[in-house]
Amino acid sequence: MNKLTILDKIVFILVIIGGLNWLLVGLFSWNLVSFIFGDMSILSRVIYDLVGFAAVYVAVMMPKYARK
Repeated sequence: MNKLTILDKIVFILVIIGGLNWLLVGLFSWNLVSFIFGDMSILSRVIYDLVGFAAVYVAVMMPKYARK
């Protein structure tokens, strides 16, 4: 069994953060990222980009992990 790399762990954390933020938006119409970093500020856009790239990484790497 392969161990998770540092990149895998970071991606996992980012996907969890993104999922929890969407849960808050869906249940309470409250966006945690916008609350902390401002509505569509540069920093909030960077957070959204990182979470999006993390989701793409997970989608691409999922077949690799599913085979093991």
